[in-house]
Amino acid sequence: MALDFRRLWQQATPFHEFVRDAAANRELWASMERIAQIPEWAIAAVRTSGEKFNFLVIAEDWCGDGTSTIPYLAKLATITRCIEVRVLRRDEHPEAMDRYLTDGARAIPIVIVLNRHLEELGHWGPRPADLQEWVRGERAKTGMKPPYPQIRRWYARDKGIATLREVLELFAKKPSAVSPQPLAVSAMTG
Repeated sequence: MALDFRRLWQQATPFHEFVRDAAANRELWASMERIAQIPEWAIAAVRTSGEKFNFLVIAEDWCGDGTSTIPYLAKLATITRCIEVRVLRRDEHPEAMDRYLTDGARAIPIVIVLNRHLEELGHWGPRPADLQEWVRGERAKTGMKPPYPQIRRWYARDKGIATLREVLELFAKKPSAVSPQPLAVSAMTG
């Protein structure tokens, strides 16, 4: 069954309200957006497209991967004024989350890139591809999740670059070319 993105968009919370109302990690969400540095190439890519985009994010405020990625997208939106970011809480919207399962798991965050008509161009998540590959490798070797401090260090070194690059690649897609297929990545849930 197709998702009604108009209805979901209306139900979603604007990013800054999501942060304001966060029960967990409120200061981390806010401080990550404050310190985020957005490279000129990312700003130019959005502005030169001449389009308006909407990022419908499936997340929860406790999600460490969310605090390490979504604030960069929110900062890009603030700078360019060509993007709006809204958040759907994963646990309140199982019909949306279940369309974007990661190896059968409800891994977050998921960013659904929509055009100005709220048509899906593609989706991203729950982590940048290189980090996700490393996590899968570590899990295959040990049978356990890698320690989150190592994941946080990866995010700190990357400074949002991989997330920005991967999400912005979705801008070039056409709505008719999108097929809702789960991502073939690890089942780690944020």
